[in-house]
Amino acid sequence: MTAALLAGLLAGYGIAVPVGAVGTYLVSLSARTSLRTGVCAALGVATADGLYALAAVLGGSALASALRPALGPLRWVCVLVLAALAAWGAAGALRQYRGRRLTTRAAPPPPGALRAYLALLGLTLLNPTTVIYFAALVLGSQGGSAAGATERSVFVTAAFAASASWQVLLAGGGALLGHALTGHRGRLATALVASGVMTALALRMALAPG
Repeated sequence: MTAALLAGLLAGYGIAVPVGAVGTYLVSLSARTSLRTGVCAALGVATADGLYALAAVLGGSALASALRPALGPLRWVCVLVLAALAAWGAAGALRQYRGRRLTTRAAPPPPGALRAYLALLGLTLLNPTTVIYFAALVLGSQGGSAAGATERSVFVTAAFAASASWQVLLAGGGALLGHALTGHRGRLATALVASGVMTALALRMALAPG
């Protein structure tokens, strides 16, 4: 059970720590909204990681083989979603910046906690790299095929907990960043940088071979 716990923690941190498009969007969202919204979005990412970990331990190689024909379409869906998020974030930041300069009308309400959770859950589920990552870990472990229900449950729970702890840390950093950049120009710069990073990642994903 200890081995399953350590394996789950390593797996969760292994997929969560590299900050890509999802992590960038999470930090940006927390900076523009609130810590509560950011934490809910972070739990959406962790939920997707946990679901993929569960699918990996239950499906193994059969799941990886079934998903292989869909990897191409899934990649392009993810590219389109990332590009749309980047454009939407940049346009919204520019519109809000110009509106505050020209008038004192109230800003549009930020996304709620539930909407942020569902948005990040869906975005993370679109990434086929996650399930391939967990499937490779399970298949590569010597005891993966012989693990019992308890060990599998411990692995999935540990992977979820590790991912959640890291994503909540990112959300907290985004909230602190948002409090530090209280000026309109600071918020605009943060949103534009995040949109630029997401656009670059979308282009890299689109141009990747395969």
